[in-house]
Amino acid sequence: MSSIDSIRHALTDPRELEDTTVHHEPTMDDDGRPTVATKPMITPALFHRMRHDKSILALVVSKTYIFAGTQGGEILVYSLDTYERVVIIEGHRGSVLGLCLSQDEELLFSSAGDRIVNVWSTRTFLREYSIYSTYDVGDVFCVSYSSTLKTVYLGAQNTSIQWYDLKEKDKRPRPKPTSHPSFREDRFFDSSGPGGVRTPRRQSVEGGPRHATGGRLLEIDKQYICQFAHYGYVYCMLLARGIISDDPSEEILISGGGDGVIRLWSLDVTNGGAIRELHKLEDGREEGESVLTLALDGTFLYSGRLDGEVNVWDLETKQLVRSLKAMTGDVLTLSVGGGYLLSAGVTGVVEKFNRQYESVATFQAHNHLILASTFTTYNNRPIFVTGGNDNTVAIWDNVADIGCVEHLFESLKQFVSYRTVSSDPRYKGDCRRGASYLRSIFKNFGAATEMLNTEDPFNPIILAKFRGNPAKSASRKKILFYGHYDVIPAENEQGKWIADPFSLQGIDGYLYGRGASDNKGPIMAAIYAVADLIADQTLDSDVVFLIEGEEECGSRGFAEAIRRNKKLIGPVDWILLANSYWLDDHVPCLTYGLRGVIHATVQVESKHPDLHSGVDGSAMLDESLKDLVMLLAKLTGTHGRVQIPQFYDPILPLSREEKRLYTDITQTLLRGNPSLGDPEELATSLMRRWREASLTIHRFQTSGPENSTIIPRLARAALSLRLVPNQESTEIAQMLTSFLDTEFDKLGSQNRLTVTIDHQAEPWLGDFNNQIFKTLEEAIMEVWGPTRGRRKSSVSAAKSLTDKLGFTSSKPSPATSNTLANGSANVDDAPDNDEFSKPTTLARKPLYIREGGSIPSIRFLEKEFGAPAAHLPCGQASDSAHLDNERLRLLNLYKSRDIFKKVFRDLPKK
Repeated sequence: MSSIDSIRHALTDPRELEDTTVHHEPTMDDDGRPTVATKPMITPALFHRMRHDKSILALVVSKTYIFAGTQGGEILVYSLDTYERVVIIEGHRGSVLGLCLSQDEELLFSSAGDRIVNVWSTRTFLREYSIYSTYDVGDVFCVSYSSTLKTVYLGAQNTSIQWYDLKEKDKRPRPKPTSHPSFREDRFFDSSGPGGVRTPRRQSVEGGPRHATGGRLLEIDKQYICQFAHYGYVYCMLLARGIISDDPSEEILISGGGDGVIRLWSLDVTNGGAIRELHKLEDGREEGESVLTLALDGTFLYSGRLDGEVNVWDLETKQLVRSLKAMTGDVLTLSVGGGYLLSAGVTGVVEKFNRQYESVATFQAHNHLILASTFTTYNNRPIFVTGGNDNTVAIWDNVADIGCVEHLFESLKQFVSYRTVSSDPRYKGDCRRGASYLRSIFKNFGAATEMLNTEDPFNPIILAKFRGNPAKSASRKKILFYGHYDVIPAENEQGKWIADPFSLQGIDGYLYGRGASDNKGPIMAAIYAVADLIADQTLDSDVVFLIEGEEECGSRGFAEAIRRNKKLIGPVDWILLANSYWLDDHVPCLTYGLRGVIHATVQVESKHPDLHSGVDGSAMLDESLKDLVMLLAKLTGTHGRVQIPQFYDPILPLSREEKRLYTDITQTLLRGNPSLGDPEELATSLMRRWREASLTIHRFQTSGPENSTIIPRLARAALSLRLVPNQESTEIAQMLTSFLDTEFDKLGSQNRLTVTIDHQAEPWLGDFNNQIFKTLEEAIMEVWGPTRGRRKSSVSAAKSLTDKLGFTSSKPSPATSNTLANGSANVDDAPDNDEFSKPTTLARKPLYIREGGSIPSIRFLEKEFGAPAAHLPCGQASDSAHLDNERLRLLNLYKSRDIFKKVFRDLPKK
């Protein structure tokens, strides 16, 4: 098997290599002593990885998108801002081997193993032209485009270079359909099988990939073909300007082939861009190794060959300057950027060379082959993009040595790495270290910080103050941002996480890690928003951060610590938090209400020890578990209605204004997922878990051995009551205790009842018409704008799962968070409908929602500081907070930062 054949084979047979950084041994001087580096070398860091199900063979980057060509004939389009996949273009029957962009980035050119070059609009992702040759060219390995001449060049397997002048398309006769490659045999690959039988062929040009339709079919005329441009496959091409003459706009074509030769071609402006050989770059070898890739840096040309050979050519003198030996195996792709040359190939390793051609870093980028790479700068940040036969596109940061610039992602990654699990004493040290790291971030951005101690062994609270414009010190308003740095456990013992939960990883547009959404991501977005305002000198208010470390354990010690330090914190005008999620995955929301909670333990204990039911069981015996079951049964009636007298009396009725909010919610949700059913039933379902109180029995515990013959001496149950605004937790706790005591007395049991209130938190209801909510609404509308794309009309995934499990009922299912997440908005992957490019206004205005969960501190802070609170959900319904694979969409992180920035800037002006 030849080396090239080995590469082809490996596209579908990747080896697993360890994904670790490769370190060089230190460089030695003449005396054998390690040399001292003048500045530390920064190894590129993985920023994001986008997964697919096929090898990535070609890459090109515009100012907006990453385009990736796959082995399956698709072109994947990713946002360069958020790394979310925008669309999949199913464009070719064969592997996409080459991609290039026009100079204005309006057109994308793709070449493939189906002998065709397709031209796509980068605005609509629809096909503009399809170009093919009358000859059987085999695979089209590479494509280039001269924007000056409007001419497309392709390098083919049959050793030819061919071209098409798009200015001539209207002058040329329309090709016959039967001349299309779909109707022709290819002498490279088509041959008779046993008995002369051939593979059946499609009988239509339009019978191929679903997006390879539309546009003009263009046939390359015989006069625009240079046969035997190389004595081997034409593997790579690129266009260069200002190399041969002093005219910076004059272009030449550079090609590399299987004959080991690099050729420079002039382009004839008067003859449809026809090529003529100018120079041949050779290194004196009788038979050169294949030139597999080319990269250009000014007048220096880099070529990659087999066995790690990288040649450096000076195009002004046409001389070979250097030959480098890379650790990458066969060099399949080269990129230049940030003052470095980046070489990659069959080992999956990328090697980084400086301008002196010294190897300064190597790192494992992919499992096995790296088949494509490109370099770009986005938002003044150098980015290196790689693609390989592990079916992923990888984004690498710190490619250029630009110093230690604070970056939101890097700060969040470090923050997530601390196992700040407040419920587990084993992680007390990590909680302290996480708090110290957070404090260091505040300090780095100029905040005055304090560590507020809570009662031992509870975790401390971080207080950080950013002061606004000193010229307005007398009138500065103060905004308090509340959050928590503790998280729930994530041991990953069963391997359900797709990544280490405490090592933040960017995958497919999301950041996976424990705390990414709840609540470390929103905290870091808010900090960076203030830092932006300070840098812009537009922070006119004081912003105070209170970040606690016990929220996941009921905010233990928080209230006492805040009361002790109230003078240090100072007066507050508004309170803002960001600790919940949207209703679905596409419509931004604002939360104006939360339920409160009471956690209680109900215990019944007998005087007698654990007994045997066969020996001692009788109707005369008061059994603790039996008493407990009868007692708990008194708490609720039909459909879970709580039977405690006056329990529902304080609850506020539904106002006409609030009812309109539910109308907005149901209209939006049903537009996204019609299978949610009747709007009234949907609204009722939401109200039941948002604005109605409830009681839940969580678990039972009994004494004695766990077998079916024991009469337990002790029986215990854990229960919770979710409260709604106007229900005071202290009053409801007393009502619960009194009710249970009364009902237990009615049993006439000799056992003893104990009711313990373990935790309570007040419900919260904000005024969604006040200044802070209106400022948030304006910021959301400005930052998110209209939503692009269509809505799903299919049945939700949750309903499909219910059907599979056999649960059927005429009663409508409640609108759970899982149902709403699965039925969220979706951008269609098919760019074959005009609707795709039309923005809609589905999410123009945020939905005002309430939450069924509880946050103990919010109502406390309102009462303590006499300031109104508002709640901005940053995450999506599918964030899986408290579950495996917690995540936060990168786009949501960035947008939240922008929203916080506008609110911190604009709210004081109200």
